[in-house]
Amino acid sequence: MTEYTAFKVELTDSIAHVQINRPEKINAMNAAFWQEIIEIFQWIDDNDSVRAVVISGAGKHFSSGIDLMMLASLANQLGKDVGRNARLLRRTILRMQASFTAVDTCRKPVLAAIQGYCLGGAIDLISACDMRYCSSDAQFSIKEIDMGMAADVGTLQRLPRIIGDGVMREMAYTGRHVEADEARQIGLVNRVYPDQAALLDGVFAIAREIAGKSPIAVAGTKEMLSYMRDHRIDDGLEYIATWNAAMLQSEDLRVAVAAHMSKQKPTFAD
Repeated sequence: MTEYTAFKVELTDSIAHVQINRPEKINAMNAAFWQEIIEIFQWIDDNDSVRAVVISGAGKHFSSGIDLMMLASLANQLGKDVGRNARLLRRTILRMQASFTAVDTCRKPVLAAIQGYCLGGAIDLISACDMRYCSSDAQFSIKEIDMGMAADVGTLQRLPRIIGDGVMREMAYTGRHVEADEARQIGLVNRVYPDQAALLDGVFAIAREIAGKSPIAVAGTKEMLSYMRDHRIDDGLEYIATWNAAMLQSEDLRVAVAAHMSKQKPTFAD
């Protein structure tokens, strides 16, 4: 397994555990983080032995968001020319957006396990995941508003499709903290666990259940759900008809039917 600066990555039972590994910095997202996450998710996407992904944060907190030292370094690169400053900032923002788009477009389901702080850029990250789960001490905040900026790497684009518009706007305009129970009530997380150990146990149990399904069926299901964020129902029906014209020829369908008839658990190839 490749060694990373900002992450620890492990593959067990077809589940890739991608852990932000800067606990001494509250898992702040430094320069290495943004490049490494693209490399990690490219590996996950290309590796058929990976069937599900769990993202977590080492230590007491999931992540405090973008490393302020990184922002300071970027500010030091700005000069007097407004046009060139804008070019540099736009290029940087697009590059950072690509980091979380790699999570969003990954063919495998991505589950976020969140404890403690989930602030600023961390909200952008979990918004790109398929499902979110947290421990009872979790705190969520769209902190960019308190830094005098609009969130620009995915929160304002993805989170409105996850939670209600009014609550979304309140969080984005005020930067207030949302605690675990409210996060579950508004649909930001699927489930709340009593502590971090229970959180990881629970999320990995769900990931293992997903990993036991047909990878062809899981990938197709994710593709269709993602497609429907931006298309009409009739477009989606046309797409799934074309998709399944090929995918229903997979051996997985025969394996699943045979297992169901014999009341046994099916085993699918990668």
